Amino acid sequence: MARRRKTPLRYLRIPLVVLALLAAIPLVLTPVYLFVQPISVPMLERYLTGRPVVRTWRDIDAISDRLKASAILSEDGQFCRHWGVDISALRAEIDNYLRGQRARGASTLTMQVARNLFLWNDPDPLRKALEVPLALYIDLVMPKKRIMEIYLNIAEWGPDGEFGVAAGSERAFGREPQNLDWRTASLLAVTLPNPLVRNPARPNAGLQRVAGIVEQRARLYGERASCVGSSGRLAL
Repeated sequence: MARRRKTPLRYLRIPLVVLALLAAIPLVLTPVYLFVQPISVPMLERYLTGRPVVRTWRDIDAISDRLKASAILSEDGQFCRHWGVDISALRAEIDNYLRGQRARGASTLTMQVARNLFLWNDPDPLRKALEVPLALYIDLVMPKKRIMEIYLNIAEWGPDGEFGVAAGSERAFGREPQNLDWRTASLLAVTLPNPLVRNPARPNAGLQRVAGIVEQRARLYGERASCVGSSGRLAL
């Protein structure tokens, strides 16, 4: 009796099953995170390596509207309008990459949530490509207020395992996140791209200048962040 020949598909079966299981994780967890307080991949990494994690969850209505507006005007001015991905910014980023130019970043707040919850931090084209469908899915499942609430509670806000605005605000200013004025709110917002280096408690001249620009934008265009306020309004 002739032996059956092994087909290439048999060798791919296990990797395909693994990939399917990995793809199922965000599909299952995203609806769960409508009700459960999630932890991020960087938080999980610190837990697994025995390093401290400081995070106290704050409901979005217990966070200063000034910080919400500052975060949106600093990181993603179209947050309330797009479906998780800023298509025009992403197209420009792709064009820059194809021309060999330096990446400027086109991650929306929703894409950052997708990365922090399900992906890795090393910047590479594969991670960016995965962020796009994940962000679209998150925006489909979650309302904007919940996305912003998760973003503000999982963002890394300090060099010693401070995650979330409550820990970041306490470390920098000794304040609860609902008690931020324009200066402290804007300084916290512009800390987010690099919280391991930038210190809102002792900002250098460059950080103060950027925070001033963000504050001015948030004061002028705060209505762009209205989707994350109480009853569609922000008390600025």
